Amino acid sequence: MKTVGFIGGGALAESILRGICGKTFDQENIFVAECCESRAAELIVRYGVKVSAEANFLDKIELLIVAVKPKDAEKVFKSLKGKIPASTIVSYTVAGLKIAAVEKFLPENKIVRLMPNVAVSVGESMTAYALNSRAFDAGDAIKNFWSTLGRTVEVDENLMDAVTGLSGSGPAFAFLVIDALADGGVAAGLPRQMAIELAAQTLFGAAKMVLAGEHPDVLRDKVTSPAGTTIEGVRILERGAIRSSFIEAVIAATDKSKLL
Repeated sequence: MKTVGFIGGGALAESILRGICGKTFDQENIFVAECCESRAAELIVRYGVKVSAEANFLDKIELLIVAVKPKDAEKVFKSLKGKIPASTIVSYTVAGLKIAAVEKFLPENKIVRLMPNVAVSVGESMTAYALNSRAFDAGDAIKNFWSTLGRTVEVDENLMDAVTGLSGSGPAFAFLVIDALADGGVAAGLPRQMAIELAAQTLFGAAKMVLAGEHPDVLRDKVTSPAGTTIEGVRILERGAIRSSFIEAVIAATDKSKLL
């Protein structure tokens, strides 16, 4: 895959551009449709990609990424009806939007529903995707594209709301944890910036250990010595029902996604 187009030039589209521009895609092979003139100018200056007010590149690309707000999605897909070659992969990042709703406008196209997260801006997104029946042969291309921006997994579409609740909303939950741990460090006497760095790197390192293959419970047991400092902290967290709170947060975010 050598050519890609975006409809919408917002924060998510820019994060993806930052990850692919001049790395996995040449600037002249990246197209963006952005109706705001000032925003279009910013993207041209920052990335040197081709930006236009209209999607006048649909016959030139292999992959289309629709990255617009949910309220604008129907209008956008309606405007694309009959304009996209059948060979083009049409993907979108609109939360809560079912593939069947897109197929009403693009019945002959390969459709891919995506849920990346904000960490795409640093090349560490967790991206899930679901394919329609016409797009089964596009799975490898989608996986290869998004794997340059983090980790990627294919899921059944009926799991996409749960993905939204966990990995889509999850970075915000992680930021809360980092901020709270840093506050604890400050309360214990650490300078603020040092406490933030210690907290962030601690979560980053812990996540890498889990991704290396061991279950988090096993890893926790390894660092929780009898009558030690860690078990004292764990005891306080359990008293505050922290695990239950995270479980309920993911379920609440999932339920909200279903309502969109």
